[in-house]
Amino acid sequence: MKRKAVAAILTTALLLSACSSGEGSGEKTSESQAQASEVLATDSEKETETEAPAETEETAEVTYPDAPEGAVVPEGYHFVWSDEFDGDTLSEYWFRETHPAGWVNHELQTYNQDEEYAYVKDGSLIIQPVKKVTDEGITTYYSGRLSTMTKAKFQYGYVEARIKVPEGKGFLPAFWMLPQKATYGNWPSSGEIDIMEVVGGQEESVYGTLHFGVPHNQRQGTYTNETGEKYSDDYHIYACEWEPGKITFFVDGYPYYSTGDWFSASSAGNERDYPAPFNQEFYIILNVAVGGDWPGDPDETTTFDEKAQMKVDYVRVYQKDEYDENVTKPEHEYNFREPDETGNYATAEWQFYSMNGGVGEASIGDDQIDIKITDQGEVDYAIQLVNEGLPMESGETYIYTFEAKADAPRTMITAVTGPDNDYVRYWGDETVELTTDWKTYEYEFKMAGDPDDNARIEFNMGMQGTDGISIRNVSIKKK
Repeated sequence: MKRKAVAAILTTALLLSACSSGEGSGEKTSESQAQASEVLATDSEKETETEAPAETEETAEVTYPDAPEGAVVPEGYHFVWSDEFDGDTLSEYWFRETHPAGWVNHELQTYNQDEEYAYVKDGSLIIQPVKKVTDEGITTYYSGRLSTMTKAKFQYGYVEARIKVPEGKGFLPAFWMLPQKATYGNWPSSGEIDIMEVVGGQEESVYGTLHFGVPHNQRQGTYTNETGEKYSDDYHIYACEWEPGKITFFVDGYPYYSTGDWFSASSAGNERDYPAPFNQEFYIILNVAVGGDWPGDPDETTTFDEKAQMKVDYVRVYQKDEYDENVTKPEHEYNFREPDETGNYATAEWQFYSMNGGVGEASIGDDQIDIKITDQGEVDYAIQLVNEGLPMESGETYIYTFEAKADAPRTMITAVTGPDNDYVRYWGDETVELTTDWKTYEYEFKMAGDPDDNARIEFNMGMQGTDGISIRNVSIKKK
């Protein structure tokens, strides 16, 4: 069916309610907004099934507002909404969210409503993470998280923002969207659109990601600046074009990743009509997280001054007159790369992470990887070494081998996992008993379930001591 563009906005200046087919735009209380965010943005042990809203064909004419001066309207689109962050106060479109440290992803920051952590200055929104240390030496982190929940929500469109991201290990700035209603159940069943994430310490790369499914699945694209320039060096324009059956991610106008490969299923495994869950109203979020599972914790090089700020020049939304939802789900395409000349699928590209209180460093050479651990952290993956992009084919048997030793007898945990499939364990977790002498470890396993072209090897060394570990000759081959 064809559907009129949906843009529900709480405002007296833009008369856009005629094109909304979702819920009304009446403002909720702050408490109910926070509760709604709590339901939609966190994992839930129990999925809530709700009926999808009835679809109706809107016929009322829409009067589109004038685009801001200098805005480049994409071909075929109309400007429908923006915040240019002029003046010196935050507009009525934004709700300041509050959440405690550790609320999601083991992040360290407390999201606080104080203007110290999110304010408008010199034509930009500033989100400022802050580190505070008490006289007793206790460290706490604060930051800002703003959303347009209930106040500006959209179904389909071209959504963009001009942003200068922070620089420093442990920061995770984000420009993203969540569903206004838990139409298909709690996170991730109702979907999430991450338009921009830049990992602190890796500021030359940007990520665009979709989260969805039961179990949790994701589709992710990344683009690394060919010039080597960091995205923290200047402002850049991040955008997504969201249409029925296809979502495309852009940086500075370049479309670096596009996909229509997603699904929505109930807890019983019954798949819903495509393009669910990305066929409902979503609202916009801007925030800077500190620490957590992905960026790891800040280190001694991380500063909480102007370099830590995320600066947002504007956020703009454009829509077409109507969208055709009569789309077909594409077949999932796998990219099973070839192994090296020895048949080994493991590569020389290793990633080292320290998080959740873990402190360490890795010396990654051509022949050997040496890991030094200062603090073992609070979970086994607080010190982690991974090798990504492994092609695992259903029904195939694999031989996994490596050599390892430690500075003193200790353990580590290894596994072969699927990060795009809720980190399912294709094999492991296996506790490895290490000695001070080099020893070869060999395991055999059969790949069950669906194939995966982006599996990974994990070595998890947290919560098992601080003695150093060395690893070499990692291999994973078909039997």
